[in-house]
Amino acid sequence: MREPHERLMQSVAAESITTDMIEAALVLVCKRPGLGIGKQRLAASLGRMAASRVAEALLACALEDTHVWSGPVVIAPAHAGDYAWAEALLPGVHPKTRVEPQSAGNLGQRLNILDRKLRAAGLEELVYIGSDAPALEAADYAAASEAMEYHDTVLMPSLDGGVVLMASRKHWPPLGGLPWSTPHLGIALADCCHDAGQSVSTLTHGFDVDEADDLVRLITSLSHDRRPARRALHELASHIVQLGETDHVQF
Repeated sequence: MREPHERLMQSVAAESITTDMIEAALVLVCKRPGLGIGKQRLAASLGRMAASRVAEALLACALEDTHVWSGPVVIAPAHAGDYAWAEALLPGVHPKTRVEPQSAGNLGQRLNILDRKLRAAGLEELVYIGSDAPALEAADYAAASEAMEYHDTVLMPSLDGGVVLMASRKHWPPLGGLPWSTPHLGIALADCCHDAGQSVSTLTHGFDVDEADDLVRLITSLSHDRRPARRALHELASHIVQLGETDHVQF
């Protein structure tokens, strides 16, 4: 958990997330929320309806960051059929937004294909996030920006062994064989980049929301966060935890 002095002061109005990276692009890799889609571990303990509501609130937090990103934004939905849905997520809000659906394959393979497409389109410095790390804030993006001045690749590991942010000035090495969705991913990803000759900077740990227990950490982390989508997620998570004595939360 980050100490208070490591966090930026926040205001009610969202502040623009600027970086020192030249036209660095923020790439949001996401799934369209829905009953039984994603967040299966949450659904197992909370029920599908509650898990779906959490997924929607998490996505809103990630979109909150894209709203104030100063460079290009890429929305990368899991399926080509969700192109129109993704295109409607930021209508008229961000003039540099584009939609690039993911391809088939495991997450590593999909990221490799997506990365090649975006770099072929002229984007050079890419910051990838998912939709399940709502504690990310301007300070984290600024830290990634600073690290990218001196390193090829920047990773923010998560407390569960994965990663919550991955940025690079170079093509990702082949990622298909990495242990995605396991506690070993973060180390394996860093080793993979090192083996490809890339210099790697590792930031302070963050966390993502995969399990019901993560909601308690989320409530603490967002307790003083004044960004609207984070406030809404904090309220939802608090409600779910308060009802947590039942096996499945009912709405």
